Amino acid sequence: MIDLIYPSRVAETLKGAEGGKAAEMLPVVETSGIVVAQASRNYCHSGSMVLHPVVHLHILNRRGELYIQHRSATKKLYPLRWDTAVGGHVSYGEQVLEALARESAEELRLFDFNPVSIDSYVNESGVERELVNVFAAVGDFNPAPDADEVCEGRYWTIGEIEKTLGKEIFTPNFEYEFKRIKDKLLALL
Repeated sequence: MIDLIYPSRVAETLKGAEGGKAAEMLPVVETSGIVVAQASRNYCHSGSMVLHPVVHLHILNRRGELYIQHRSATKKLYPLRWDTAVGGHVSYGEQVLEALARESAEELRLFDFNPVSIDSYVNESGVERELVNVFAAVGDFNPAPDADEVCEGRYWTIGEIEKTLGKEIFTPNFEYEFKRIKDKLLALL
């Protein structure tokens, strides 16, 4: 996990901010986690390629199955593809673990879990560049997907996932990340 380091004036600026514009702003970071600017979510996804932090949570049950979400049809990127259980942006002024808790609550109504940091890397697509902070949680969770964010979700065996790779069922980032962290996930069991 990369801790974000904000300029000292940010804490004062955010004390009075409530929702609205502040919620739409994302931190622009260096790979070290130093926040160098802020930019709108739209700008970050416009092809500007400014590096901004995101969080991913992989959920494993005690049988070694991985919970995967089916993305909503309203998603701009890869609608109706299967993806990491939880994924979302860090808002400007927010820390990585705060974003992880918020996104887990919003997407899956998941509140009581112990995240383990397992990786951080830079992911670049045709329209954006993200500093991905990857976490995992192991337990017998019963996620309750939010219909606006997620169509559905279910636990997949590692074998099912491996048989489905490369068939345009998963998002490209999920496939890349799964291959990158599979052994680390299994080591948590």
